[in-house]
Amino acid sequence: MMQVVVFKLNNEQFAVETAKVQSINDAMEITKVPKAPGHIKGLINLRGNVISLLDINLLLDVSKSEEKQNNIIILEMEDELVGITVDQVDEVLEVEEGIIEKINDGKKAYIEGVINFKDRIVTLIDIDKLLSN
Repeated sequence: MMQVVVFKLNNEQFAVETAKVQSINDAMEITKVPKAPGHIKGLINLRGNVISLLDINLLLDVSKSEEKQNNIIILEMEDELVGITVDQVDEVLEVEEGIIEKINDGKKAYIEGVINFKDRIVTLIDIDKLLSN
């Protein structure tokens, strides 16, 4: 069994393994960084830790929804923490690994697979591969 956190970006649902999730926070003040790469939205200060905030919409190529992104998921990536802003955090689910359909899409190595629930499809993201493209 695998546990995942499901979140929404513009009506699409994505998931990351809970093992990678350090915390889920409400929106906070973002400090813009001049000359930062396009996928870095800025920096946030979480209890004294300065964490880069990634533009997950840009990285996943999902257009932004009209709504404000109100949740920040703090993820552990290799040895550092990063944040992503999402439209909303939906739920934490236990997933049978058997229902994860692996996808071999060379372009999108960060997609670990698709979780096929009866009523919806959730894309499982491998957060470590997201930035190595």
